[in-house]
Amino acid sequence: MTDWIESTLGISGDVAYRITGTLVLLIVVIVLRWIVARWISRKVTEPDLMFRARKTATYVATAVFVVIISWLWLPFFDDLGTFLGLLSAGLAIALADVFLDIAGWFFIVFRRPFKVGDRIEIDGTAGDVIDVRVLRFTVLEIRNWVDADQSTGRIVHIPNGSLFKHPTANFTEGFFHIWHEIPVIVTFESDWKLAESLIMESMAPVALSETELRKHERVVSAARDYLIQFKELKPIVYVSTTKSGVLLTGRLLVEARARRNVEDGIWRSLLDKINDEPTVALAYPTERRVISDPIQVEKSAAPE
Repeated sequence: MTDWIESTLGISGDVAYRITGTLVLLIVVIVLRWIVARWISRKVTEPDLMFRARKTATYVATAVFVVIISWLWLPFFDDLGTFLGLLSAGLAIALADVFLDIAGWFFIVFRRPFKVGDRIEIDGTAGDVIDVRVLRFTVLEIRNWVDADQSTGRIVHIPNGSLFKHPTANFTEGFFHIWHEIPVIVTFESDWKLAESLIMESMAPVALSETELRKHERVVSAARDYLIQFKELKPIVYVSTTKSGVLLTGRLLVEARARRNVEDGIWRSLLDKINDEPTVALAYPTERRVISDPIQVEKSAAPE
């Protein structure tokens, strides 16, 4: 095989010998790893233990291959520095994503874009951070097929390198509340000013006072650490119109993990209040047809 490689590739006998040894060693390692994996599959019945054993066999086989290849090719280079330089360059290319994940871990540890317990969103995935490791962090997923920021029950592992590729939104960093809006549409015939007051009354019990918010330690800290200006903190209702009626949008600050409970409480109170007010009615898509010139139909005399 060495002679064939030497004559076909036109290289020296020493290099051909090393290439032959590399190919033979690769085949031997693959066969031995396959034999060990088959043996593990027959002897081990627990799935978790089998998985770890097979992974360990793969790591050991790879380590043995790398050590022997290094011993085989090292004398071919003039010095150790050249070999290590080429090895480092190859590893940097092959393990670029791994190095990026490690850099992301340092970013999380020292820059702290989030910490365990924070609610974040990155690349379309949102959830509560439950673990941070060297190569990835883990979140307990929210949203997806579940509405209003509630948990799906799934655990999602995200590579740390994603922090350098996608924007990261933190729901709980700095300011401990987020803005939430509740759109309410009433008919054009309704007393929309009364409806506005009903919405304000429904939001009042769950809204924190503006005085408490401005004195809160985290609000003061957020204003100091970030360019955040808290001009309006109290609940408010904005008015506009749609095709179906008058749109009244209630806006208030809620805790990041309490959006659904807050909205549920507001709607329960608001529906009760609207039910007691005959001048306010919720709107829904309707059609109206007006006939301005009806066709007159004359009945013919019945035959005698």
